[in-house]
Amino acid sequence: MPERVPNALALRLRQQAILSDFGVEALRATELLPLLQRATELCAEGMDAQFCKALEYQPRQDCLLVCAGVGWAADAVGTAIIGADLASPAGYALKTGRPVISNHLQEETRFRTPKLMADHGIRRAINVLIANRDGNYGVLEVDDTREGQFEEADIAFMQGFANLVGGAIERQRAEARLKAALERQELLSREMSHRVKNSLAVVAGFLGLQARGSDNDDVKAALADARTRVEAVAQVHDQLWRQPSLEAIDVAGFLEALCGRLQENAPRHTLVCRAPTVNIPADLAIPLGLFVNELVTNAIKYAYPEGGGEIRVTIHDGQADGLLLAVCDDGVGLPEGFDPGAPRRASLGMRIVNSLARQLGGPLEVARDRPGAHFSLRIGPAT
Repeated sequence: MPERVPNALALRLRQQAILSDFGVEALRATELLPLLQRATELCAEGMDAQFCKALEYQPRQDCLLVCAGVGWAADAVGTAIIGADLASPAGYALKTGRPVISNHLQEETRFRTPKLMADHGIRRAINVLIANRDGNYGVLEVDDTREGQFEEADIAFMQGFANLVGGAIERQRAEARLKAALERQELLSREMSHRVKNSLAVVAGFLGLQARGSDNDDVKAALADARTRVEAVAQVHDQLWRQPSLEAIDVAGFLEALCGRLQENAPRHTLVCRAPTVNIPADLAIPLGLFVNELVTNAIKYAYPEGGGEIRVTIHDGQADGLLLAVCDDGVGLPEGFDPGAPRRASLGMRIVNSLARQLGGPLEVARDRPGAHFSLRIGPAT
């Protein structure tokens, strides 16, 4: 007896250390089956047992599937089935939620010995329930062919493993549901952006029809400008839903695609777009796209009255200082006394540009020490 007490104490201390280490693994686990396999290995080690298995309940067949295990024949894991009825030790633990100890299976009158265990010569077994908020996942079972005794203290050790596994299952399922919800939300956002683009294209078409039906040149020009701006918003939404992620937009790909569309409508001009591969928040993408569209469209109209020329859209990543956006040309330049900050004197286009600049963090700056028109704007730090 004096010798058994130190041995028992050493066993319990080792079990606690194993359980503590497994708790860290359970918190970090991202996949269930590898975690279950690790649980069976460590549980068998902590119980000094030859066999351990994790059993997943299959409600349609009302049975338990061996989904992970140690000590069993190579073809048992993933295929072997054990009854989930009350006459099965594991089934009893599953249906009642109570742990089961059977130290003499050959003499057991409460339960039958499942075929898998009989084929492996199992003499004793201990079962505990694996549960979570969604219900009972299955059973964790330790088995051995040797004589000996599983004790009540072993139940606490195994139940600790089962509880950690159940918590991990619950967390992984919650994460999976959250991921599915986020993916659905992104899909809906893409669909919304696509539909907005189509709806705006219809509005632009109506404006075009109305312009063609008017005999007033000023009305025609106003409707044409309105149509251009509606089409610009549609193009921005068209680019948004095509982006890999809607949370953060790659400014280089976004602006290159937008400039490509603008280039199609300005064959006499050369649009150059240079931007680093950095991300900006999605809520900045729309005002950024409209800002660039408005300035590039103005340059296409007014910068080179005698023919075509180069229009440049560039972004410099100042990192901590944010992004510096510039739209430049080498054309005839801005009118004498041009003041972008005087809203009462500014054209509708410049009022729109100033409004967008404020949304992006502004203010809008104009360089006057070089030929052509040079607009720049600093945007907050990239993500």
